[in-house]
Amino acid sequence: MALNFIEILKVVFLGIVEGVTEWLPISSTGHMLLVDEFISLNASTDFKEMFFVVIQLGAILAVVTIFWNKMWPFQLKDKTQPVMKKDTWSMWFKTVVACIPGAIVTILFDNYIEAHLHTAVVIAIALIFYGIAFIVIENWNKTRTPKVETLNDITYKTAFLIGMFQVLSIIPGTSRSGATIIGALLIGVSRVAAAEFTFFLAVPVMFGLSALKMIKFGLSFTSAEFAILIIGCVVAYLVSIVVIKFLMSYIKKHDFKIFGWYRIVLGVIVLAYFALFA
Repeated sequence: MALNFIEILKVVFLGIVEGVTEWLPISSTGHMLLVDEFISLNASTDFKEMFFVVIQLGAILAVVTIFWNKMWPFQLKDKTQPVMKKDTWSMWFKTVVACIPGAIVTILFDNYIEAHLHTAVVIAIALIFYGIAFIVIENWNKTRTPKVETLNDITYKTAFLIGMFQVLSIIPGTSRSGATIIGALLIGVSRVAAAEFTFFLAVPVMFGLSALKMIKFGLSFTSAEFAILIIGCVVAYLVSIVVIKFLMSYIKKHDFKIFGWYRIVLGVIVLAYFALFA
């Protein structure tokens, strides 16, 4: 494939879409697949399937950058001796527990999902269904007091239950962050703690998925393919920095219903478009 100016613009746009949608509960994979319907990259199907996952590494590195102090399990004592942070280690163990259900389901069904469910109609239905779920759950939450206020209050049982909800995100259009946040809200986790735990979960999940996709594709990239990956990841990283900071500020004062309404409107538009023009 040739990497010309138009293709670079497409990659930059996809990087922006990834950076915005990875952290907002509106489905990054769903948006990437929908965008590709209209401004398709001039690349092989196998490469694009890998690219739409690996580009998320840029977004993950943004999380690591912003939450480094919370995520790095060591600190220096007297500037010379490293000391383990027990709370951080505990959170990473809980994160591993939460990843187990999703890892099993992905290994068993990922190829089937890619072959049969990566369609605009499936994405649209998932957008609408979980958009409604966000609105219903947030309305229900108005009269509830969270049982889990902070990230450190999350237990192993709570982490595993959130991981069970994350399994839903294997369906394109669901949203990994959306599924985990919905699950967390249902079992009584506060919005801020739910979002922060989603960030922890994203790191091993996306590194693992990216590794699987790259192994499946093979590590022999052309120079153009390698350039596309780098450009996409860098753009996704820069945009994610802004979006994560916005989200953490937004949810301290607002609920997630606006994202629910957005999902419903987009899903309806997509269904209408493909019903009329497909």
